[in-house]
Amino acid sequence: MKVQSPYKTPLLFTLTLWLGLLSFGCARKNVTPTASTAPAAAANSTTDAVAAKASYDLIKRIVGKYADQFVVEFIPKEGEKDVFEVESLGGKIVLRGNNGVSIASALNHYLKHYTHSSITWNGSNLNLSDKLPVVTQKVRQASPYKYRYYLNYCTFNYTMSWWDWERWQWEIDWMALNGINMPLAVTGQNAIHRRVYKSMGLTDKDLESFFSGPAYFAWFWMGNLDGWGGPLPVSWMDSHEALQKQILERQRGLGMTPILPAFTGHVPPAFKDKFPKANLKKTNWDEMFPDVYLLDPDDPMFVEIGKKFIEEEIKTFGTDHFYTSDTFNENQPPSSDSLFLNNVGQKVYQSMAAADPKATWIMQGWLFHFSRDFWQAPQIQAMLNGVPNDKMIILDLWSEKNPMWQKTEAYYGKPWIWNMLHNFGGNVNMYGLMDRVATWPAEALHHPNRGKLTGIGLTPEAIEQNPVMYELMMENAWRETPTDLTSWLKGYTHRRYGKENASANQAWEILRRTVYADSVTSGGPESIIVGRPTFNRNAGGATTNFTYNQLELVTAWDKLIAASNDLKSAEGYQFDVVDLTRQVLANYATQVQQQFAKDYKNKDAAAFKKHSAEFITLIEDLDRLVATQEDLLLGRWLNAAKAWGTTPEEKRLYEKNARNLLTLWGDKDSKLSEYANRQWAGLLNGYYKPRWQQYFSYVNSQMAKGQAIDQKAFDAKIKNWEWQWVNSTESYPDTTTGNSVAVANELYQKYHATIRNSYK
Repeated sequence: MKVQSPYKTPLLFTLTLWLGLLSFGCARKNVTPTASTAPAAAANSTTDAVAAKASYDLIKRIVGKYADQFVVEFIPKEGEKDVFEVESLGGKIVLRGNNGVSIASALNHYLKHYTHSSITWNGSNLNLSDKLPVVTQKVRQASPYKYRYYLNYCTFNYTMSWWDWERWQWEIDWMALNGINMPLAVTGQNAIHRRVYKSMGLTDKDLESFFSGPAYFAWFWMGNLDGWGGPLPVSWMDSHEALQKQILERQRGLGMTPILPAFTGHVPPAFKDKFPKANLKKTNWDEMFPDVYLLDPDDPMFVEIGKKFIEEEIKTFGTDHFYTSDTFNENQPPSSDSLFLNNVGQKVYQSMAAADPKATWIMQGWLFHFSRDFWQAPQIQAMLNGVPNDKMIILDLWSEKNPMWQKTEAYYGKPWIWNMLHNFGGNVNMYGLMDRVATWPAEALHHPNRGKLTGIGLTPEAIEQNPVMYELMMENAWRETPTDLTSWLKGYTHRRYGKENASANQAWEILRRTVYADSVTSGGPESIIVGRPTFNRNAGGATTNFTYNQLELVTAWDKLIAASNDLKSAEGYQFDVVDLTRQVLANYATQVQQQFAKDYKNKDAAAFKKHSAEFITLIEDLDRLVATQEDLLLGRWLNAAKAWGTTPEEKRLYEKNARNLLTLWGDKDSKLSEYANRQWAGLLNGYYKPRWQQYFSYVNSQMAKGQAIDQKAFDAKIKNWEWQWVNSTESYPDTTTGNSVAVANELYQKYHATIRNSYK
């Protein structure tokens, strides 16, 4: 059915609106949005003007000089559904939607399906011409999901720790293009904590042991740790409060409803001295960190502080009435009593509603999976029943692997959101559950026991990897039927590489059934290179259990390399050929490691020296390979961290945070060592290689003396070296070196035959 524009002369109105908006600045700063700023369609011309300005600015950022070939129009929702249309009229491409996100989604649909363009973290292809392709028949799509959620607390650290406004702006555009309308927005929250606790008589000195360093905010916000990586400078709090205001203004301008944090009960260590009668409970997430203090929800101060927190947040950032709070994240509650847990749910919600009666609690369902022995049906029901059904939404955090909605009767009547988690810690590997992501969301949407499934989303611990999985997942945002992977992958490679190529298509069919069909590991296998040196196949922090046939992966490598001459100019191809070459070589490292482990067992010193030298060369080659891609540079991460420092001391603190998170995570005895490992240029040559070199030197020395190695003694010694590296300041390049395709082809010629033979 043809839906008319709400304006009698929509095209004339839009063009006139544009002319008036080209010099019009952002309309709101620190204003509490009304209901009309939520994903519901804008209700008046003033709001339309803001949305049109935001939409057109996005179009200009995405397509540059081609922006004048697009026209923006606003149309009503389709019932409760967000909707977009794409049509050619009067020599222009008309993009219609009920808000900025819908308009951006219309743009993305046009770019993907009419110009074969692709916009991703890891390489983009804009295949545009002076005269853009015509839409021969109007397209109209409505989303079956009220909410399209994005982000995980952990993403804000494993990827976003050092982002500035320029990087955030790009990401918000990406969100809008992919239909995201419900992003988690937790940047700058330390300023809120600081003002609330200072209003209660605590001092900045009291808070020094409370705030974590910038790389550890996720676990601070979730109540897992205090102080680690700090003390946090006030300059950081001020700069990121300002950054959050920019983020929220842009998100709201496009029609998104960002989710802000609420009080979780996590209080500073000094709280126990300031308020000795407070009912506090100690909890410990990991023994390397001190106990964390949680205020019991039964304590009258819980709702009081929660109310203060929301009031200060609204005063500072405005609100869209969505709040996140995750009590007991990876911490077991002190009691399994149903009355206690029901009361917890009530009080956490009341602490929000006391300041904002329209508050809706957005809660991660992760705790029900992580501590599933504790969270049985009575405990889950008790916790959830403490909150009205229409005032809570549950994020089913890992739906593609561990769908808790199927084990909780769809969260016992609460609205819930189906999410793809996919990545843990920002580990670099080709991985995903492609067939599930293509089909499971649609199956859940039509499942008779789906309950109040109300959204779909992405909850990765880190991003900027495996772009195929995120594009595939967001295909579900505007459809309610499964995606046919065979045809979709052909379209994906065409968009990503700028043209069709049979060899590339064959490579992706193999990748689909190998690295992207791994339903066994969590987040994919890692490389032995990143693990602390050992002769064991799996090192602490590096699990190398491969669930696919390595020879098949080598064949995919053959096919993708064969497409080099045809596709070498495409950014997406340049990244993918590096990524696949990296994966093959990183996997092969296990073969070499197991060979020199056998050499040691056989007491063959000459063979050991030969194969250990090959291992070091392999690391060097990998470093040279990934150095061709800016997304795989340690120096980029470290320099972005230092750039936030306003003094030499702050720069040192932020660099230490940045180094620590990727390596030890905590102190030198950390059990989380290598959790966030990265196969990055600089980290390979600067950290993993010298660590292995020290191991080989030690083993060679022991073999020369005819003595066995003492692995525990080596581990104790290398921990001191690792901690020294965390505290070091040597610099690493933050710009690429070398040609991606040329280096990948060179390494293919060098290693291909050897690797293929090693798996026979």
